Amino acid sequence: MGSHQASAADQAGVSIPLGEDYPDIRESVRRICQDFPGKYWRDLEAREAYPSEFVQAMTDAGYLAALIPEEYGGAGLPLRAASIILEEIHAEGCSAAAAHAQMYIMGTLLRHGSEEQKRRYLPKIASGELRLQAFGVTEPTTGSDTTRLKTRALRDGDHYVIHGQKVWTSRALYSDLMLLLARTTPLDEVKKKTEGLSVFLVDIRECLGKGLEIRPLKAMTNHNTTEVFFEGARVPAENLIGEEGKGFRYILDGMNAERILVSSESIGDARWFIRTASKYASERVVFNRPIGQNQGIQFPIARAYAETQAADLMLRKAAALFEAGLPCGDDANIAKLLASEASWHAAEACMQTHGGFGYAREYDVERKWREARIQQIAPISTNMVLAYIGEHVLGMPRSY
Repeated sequence: MGSHQASAADQAGVSIPLGEDYPDIRESVRRICQDFPGKYWRDLEAREAYPSEFVQAMTDAGYLAALIPEEYGGAGLPLRAASIILEEIHAEGCSAAAAHAQMYIMGTLLRHGSEEQKRRYLPKIASGELRLQAFGVTEPTTGSDTTRLKTRALRDGDHYVIHGQKVWTSRALYSDLMLLLARTTPLDEVKKKTEGLSVFLVDIRECLGKGLEIRPLKAMTNHNTTEVFFEGARVPAENLIGEEGKGFRYILDGMNAERILVSSESIGDARWFIRTASKYASERVVFNRPIGQNQGIQFPIARAYAETQAADLMLRKAAALFEAGLPCGDDANIAKLLASEASWHAAEACMQTHGGFGYAREYDVERKWREARIQQIAPISTNMVLAYIGEHVLGMPRSY
């Protein structure tokens, strides 16, 4: 069991930070977020608009380039530091969904791109001149069954011609570049279904209106998500990342970092819900006593706090293993499961504590409540994590 887990001997040498690590980064992020209160996010949602000002502020502070090495213009920070940036954004009531993808998408380019590709794109991504926010993987007919995706990329001279459709491709309308996974060898011509998939860096600016169409997809939250249609879009062969046919491995390579970063947002959300609920429960007086004096109100908040503390420890462990270069798939997936559930339980407790006022937009509870729910579904659903644990950690038969 535990083939995706570092050995006990390897883990013994890993240090896991406790308390408020990276305090300077935490405080800096909090100061930035103070300029973007709840009213800012409510107004954006009413207009279904993109938080350009917030993204620019985070870019100017260098935080969206946290994981880009210094030689390419970034901060060269460890994954734990990037995790903290996202956690604090959400703990302050803001949302990193408009910008977080750049952190984990960039890793595919950094680890598997050519030196020429890295020097051409990473400095401009780090400075904010280019935005790499779109990740084209999910399709309407295949969902989590990624190896069966239908989007095709056929070589035509010094270009690849793309045909297919992607869905839930967030931020595509506000990104200059898209990381795209497409099949270059038909499924019935490969020995393993994970073979024959390739990764491309698509320049949206060059392709839009030339075989590429992007349509907004209205959703429960203001995540600026889209449907993307490829009908003969031409992508230069030099924009192929790594080797043709090995794209599935390249995408998987970044999944652990993605799980860790997204889990950090859930921890931040849980902190916001617990803080907000505790304050309201202490101040709201009904029947001549604070409602927080009632166990029916107090205990769910306390339980959510305990769950959040436990999830945070697992998340810190996953990040520490990642930074040590050790296998962390088990820990990253478990952290994702625990953090998303802690956040949702905290959201439910906060909503219930506020009662009718939880429905009022001016309290921001209902907005954050809706945003927290998506973590049970994306970027990996709770049931897919449980299936992973059952098969890869506990050694039971594959359930799907």
